[in-house]
Amino acid sequence: MMNRRFFLKSGGVAVASLGAAGLVPSFLQRAASAQGASGITGGAASGRRKTLVAIFQRGAVDGLNMVVPYGEKNYYAFRPSLAVPQPGKAAAGESVVDLDGFFGLHPALAPLKPIWDAKRLAIIHAAGSPDSTRSHFDAQDYMESGTPGRKSTGDGWLNRHLQSRPEAQASPFRAVSMTQNLPRVMQGRSPALAIANLNDFTVRAGQASQSVQGGFESIYDTAAGDALRGTGKETFEAINFLKKVNPAQYKPENGAQYPRTAYGNALLQIAQLIKAGVGLEVAFTDVGGWDTHVNQGAARGQLAARLTEFGAGLAALYADLGARMDDVVVLTMSEFGRTVRENGNRGTDHGHANAMFVVGGSTRGGKVYGDWPTLEADKLNEGRDLALTTDFRDVFGEVAQKHLGNADLNKVFPGYAASPAKFRGVLG
Repeated sequence: MMNRRFFLKSGGVAVASLGAAGLVPSFLQRAASAQGASGITGGAASGRRKTLVAIFQRGAVDGLNMVVPYGEKNYYAFRPSLAVPQPGKAAAGESVVDLDGFFGLHPALAPLKPIWDAKRLAIIHAAGSPDSTRSHFDAQDYMESGTPGRKSTGDGWLNRHLQSRPEAQASPFRAVSMTQNLPRVMQGRSPALAIANLNDFTVRAGQASQSVQGGFESIYDTAAGDALRGTGKETFEAINFLKKVNPAQYKPENGAQYPRTAYGNALLQIAQLIKAGVGLEVAFTDVGGWDTHVNQGAARGQLAARLTEFGAGLAALYADLGARMDDVVVLTMSEFGRTVRENGNRGTDHGHANAMFVVGGSTRGGKVYGDWPTLEADKLNEGRDLALTTDFRDVFGEVAQKHLGNADLNKVFPGYAASPAKFRGVLG
């Protein structure tokens, strides 16, 4: 029985009383009913909602230095100052972290090696958009809309996933972006929230990205339509609930240490929402700083610093969620890769194919997936880039179908013949 004293033990937080009314928000009642008692008290439990955490590396990360094909001689020939030394060919922390005898991680990503060894991390290399654009704006738009080459698409692929699996009484927290504004990938007819920070509750919703705090109560109180009343009331309940939970008191588990950055804080707060059992299905955040045209660095330097933060955040989220990672998949993406050859400024320019990570859930990890096109000069895209062998929609589609249970990928990726036959088998 739900009553005035409702405890969210799985989140390490407790709400002794929810205000003078003494009522549990209706969205929490539904979340609790859907998940069952085992979902509230924590631990891996069957039937609990699956969650996708999508992370966008904005600015085009250099996938060839993130996941290094150190078995390719041309990698070293084309990058005389930027190539990361082969395993054992430099001091500790200065050489590639071997994965399978051919590929390895940048040394800044060493915290991810235990996840790889546990077969909970899979990598898809030579993946990305089939569109040839080298524009950050267009490439990000295509990846988030899920319709490469088409600028007229009005919504994002994650929102279309939510649209294709409607829930009559969905939690306000079903889709949350831990960003200042709602990203392209989550815009559309299905409700989604952008929450800049759980601690100050700057909550934004919809394409207009107007704050729903402040005068929000008066908006829904005076609304004539029952639909607006219901939606507004529940969103305000959600904000009030978060205030009483007091996110600032959250303590990560299992020794997890998130980077003290906006990115690290976003992942920490996503973990908190997952543990609190508030009905989170799709979470999103992004991290920038990958456009390394000048002084990119090899084992150390500009790119290494960004990868250190990126890897530390992933490792912390994985550790913090513990057994809950059985119900969570983390998917990383970037709009395109970098040129194979370094440029005259000891950096790399806009390229084509890239590397993606899949962590947790039923991931068949410990493997680099995809058809490797080689770095032979005659195999490069336009004579300069890693060639594409996996369409990003096939990776997104596999996650949407196998993890989130979406059987209608044609609605998620309109105009594309999405099919399990094209999946890479990353998820079991």
